[in-house]
Amino acid sequence: MKLTDEQLQPLLAQLPGWTLGSERGGTISRAFVFRDFAQAMGFMCQVAVVAEKRNHHPEWFNVYNRVDVTLTTHDVNGLSMNDVELARFMDQVAGALAGQAG
Repeated sequence: MKLTDEQLQPLLAQLPGWTLGSERGGTISRAFVFRDFAQAMGFMCQVAVVAEKRNHHPEWFNVYNRVDVTLTTHDVNGLSMNDVELARFMDQVAGALAGQAG
């Protein structure tokens, strides 16, 4: 189900660092920066396992230690709870990786 603006606003307030876009009915985007390429790839691998289980896949782009992510739900032409939940998970994984000693 596509989230309404009223539903989306309090959820976005809980996702600092994510930017709302209007393209394709609604997107959220964020850039993650890691210590190095291996850490960025570790992030992507952890997220990929969960995304595959949920059958909800991010649009992402990686160069060295940076991963740019865009989330949207094509089936509803906008944002759904799937996007919010995957964004939360990505934030958790990135936070855990940031806490690791180099």
